[in-house]
Amino acid sequence: MKKVVLVMSLAVGFCIAKAQDGGSNAIKINPLSLFLATGNVSFERAITENQTFQLGMFYSGVKISDLKYSGFGITPEYRFYVAGHREAMNGVYVAPFLRYQNFKVKDTDTKDKVTFSSFGGGGLVGWEKSWDSGFLLDLFIGPSYNSGKVKEEGGANEDNFKISGGIDGFTLRTGLTLGFRF
Repeated sequence: MKKVVLVMSLAVGFCIAKAQDGGSNAIKINPLSLFLATGNVSFERAITENQTFQLGMFYSGVKISDLKYSGFGITPEYRFYVAGHREAMNGVYVAPFLRYQNFKVKDTDTKDKVTFSSFGGGGLVGWEKSWDSGFLLDLFIGPSYNSGKVKEEGGANEDNFKISGGIDGFTLRTGLTLGFRF
């Protein structure tokens, strides 16, 4: 147990020391997604002085009455910091992105299951602020287009499951993430 505490202390100390240097990596979470029973985490890495690559992933799962819902998604994006400090992870940015999503809705009584997946992309305008402590805040908004398909299994009827809200067609992607730069 003492070895684990020692290794963890050294790792935290290293991260804090790297954060003081500005760091070229960041790990972020979206705290608002927890209200939707979703875990959302992103990793961002500086590529140049004013460009970064970010890879975001989410997983969602909840059971309400006889319906079980689960899904995951992955979102790569490339950020260009164009105003403010004009440095990676600090300023106003524009970012094209792609997104793949896959969801399942299952009725545990009838064993009917509907799966739907989508692929799409869009563009964001955002603002990210990094503090000397290593903590950061990221706010963003932008249009997104997704093309999806629905597949029913068992006796399920896709007409009973109206698929919309970001799965197929145009939508708005917006968010707030909190993180740590190292």
